[in-house]
Amino acid sequence: MHIELPDKRYYGIGEVAKAFGVNTSLIRFWEKEFDALKPKKNAKGNRKFTPEDIKNLKLIYHLVKERGFTLEGAKIHLKEDKKETLSNFDIIDKLENIKNQLIKIKDQL
Repeated sequence: MHIELPDKRYYGIGEVAKAFGVNTSLIRFWEKEFDALKPKKNAKGNRKFTPEDIKNLKLIYHLVKERGFTLEGAKIHLKEDKKETLSNFDIIDKLENIKNQLIKIKDQL
């Protein structure tokens, strides 16, 4: 899944949910379930996600939505095979970015 977000230091939960195509409640639920997600909260309680949080969200989305893991299965997979999962996910992410760039070039021709 290719996610288009501008280069910023912090992203609001609405931006993140729209980019992933899910409800904000799902993002809040994943924040409670997965220890890897640690968004910053301001005095009003608004969540601000860093680019590192976005990377973790992409990985969680990939495991749960695309590969069909249960939440418990995704937690276990992240704890046990984190390095292998990250390397595979990085390869998939880079290939998807290349694919999107090639599609853009094709459309311009």
